[in-house]
Parts: sequence; C-alpha cells; structure tokens
Amino acid sequence: MFTALAIAAHPGGPGFGFGWIFFILIPLFWIAVFVLIGSLARRRWSRGGWGPGHWAGHQGMWAARGAESTLAERFAQGDIDEKEYRARLEVLRANNQFTPPAK
Repeated sequence: MFTALAIAAHPGGPGFGFGWIFFILIPLFWIAVFVLIGSLARRRWSRGGWGPGHWAGHQGMWAARGAESTLAERFAQGDIDEKEYRARLEVLRANNQFTPPAK
C-alpha cells in the first residue's frame, strides 16, 4: 500500500513530490488515535467507570457511615445524651438513601 502511495506521489520517479507528506501524516494520525483513546479511557476512569473512581456513586453511603461513626463517638464520650443521639441518628438516616433499614 505504501509503495502504491509513493508511486502515485512520485510519478516521475525519485525526486521532488509529495510522498514525504505520507511519512509525516500517517504517524501523526496514529498518534492522534492513541491520544484520543487514552483521553477517553482517562475520562472514563475519573468519572467512575473503572478503577478508584468506580465507587464514586456511593460517596453518600460512605459519608453517612462516617457521620454515624462520629455521632457514635460523641455519644460514647458523653458529649451528647441518648435522646440527642437518637434524634440526630434518625435525621442522618432519613436524609441518606443508601442506609439500609434498621432491623
């Protein structure tokens, strides 16, 4: 294929012509293809399709567990009483769609 393109670009034989353009454009084309694939993969990775961002949709669940554990620590240390603990825990669970129902 490259020979046919080179012959078409050099009808008069070796010398001046536009055959050198193919030696520049073809590698540039493949570099652009690889950059496009890499950028799409990186974008997918960062938006939560693969890898570390995969659980990005469940951030509410992790945040709620962190808030509940902080609330439990404050209750254990005596910063808040049982009535306030239960009221705040109820508010946390009501606002969090990921929390499983109480048993």
